[in-house]
Amino acid sequence: MARKKLKAVHQMSIREFERMFPDEDACCAYLVGRRWPKGVRCPRCGAENPTELKGNPWHWQCYECAPKTSYRFSHIAGTIFENTNKPLRDWFRLIHLILTAKKGISARQLWRYMGFGSLKTAWYMAHRVRAALIEKDMDKLGGIVEVDETYVGGKDKNRHDDKQGGIRGRGASGKTPVVGAVRRKGNVVARVVANTTTATLEAFIRETVSTKVSLLCTDHYSSYRRLGRKYPHAIIDHKAGDHVVGAIHTNTIEGFWSIFKRGIVGSFHKISRKYMPLYVAEFQFRYNNRENADIFGTVIAGC
Repeated sequence: MARKKLKAVHQMSIREFERMFPDEDACCAYLVGRRWPKGVRCPRCGAENPTELKGNPWHWQCYECAPKTSYRFSHIAGTIFENTNKPLRDWFRLIHLILTAKKGISARQLWRYMGFGSLKTAWYMAHRVRAALIEKDMDKLGGIVEVDETYVGGKDKNRHDDKQGGIRGRGASGKTPVVGAVRRKGNVVARVVANTTTATLEAFIRETVSTKVSLLCTDHYSSYRRLGRKYPHAIIDHKAGDHVVGAIHTNTIEGFWSIFKRGIVGSFHKISRKYMPLYVAEFQFRYNNRENADIFGTVIAGC
């Protein structure tokens, strides 16, 4: 039986971007509408209907916070756009570039495309955006869930002897471990971890996976050996040459790792352990919003 082809979700094109945001005021109005869909509120105390400052567009003052002096704020107060000298339209364009690049876009490429005077500016802005993409308070994964870990960085000579030569394995020496869990046809949760011991991986699974899952699939790694006590655990043995046995496989999470690693190899080339969680958050957000036609608006609302 032929597999039904999924309909592609339309994302905002550059032509649509130019039409929606022809100037700075259009960007300001969009941010206000996304940030306060039910009307402007004070970012400090949440008071409704602050007083708009006449002659100073996109600025308000709240007397609930400070009855005598008032608290003055703008549309960018408390957002990632605060305390920067770049216009909002530059921020919007940079966000659009990051969201439409499936395998990511480097700071150097952003620097060239945007025409910034400094590479550091592009790097700083991109990291601010990635920080805003961190998904918090996600629901635990249910249904059929796959869990796997991968390692980023390091040199081939640091791998175990039987894992050298580009063969996939757990040659963890000198590398940064990342663990992920994904629901089939659903969301993924990925985290940078200190190690891949049994205690670390079980703690991640308890945090991200519901005990009511119908099936939890992993490979044969020994750190997963105790999962059967709390979960309906099934193992796919890659060493035996098995990749799919009925509903048991880890192809979905491995597909996510493929996108992530292709991004590192093709776009970023090298990522430090310090900033690895930001890049993981970026790829996780794009993956989880792959069917969100308003992904741009979702990001702006969370900035």
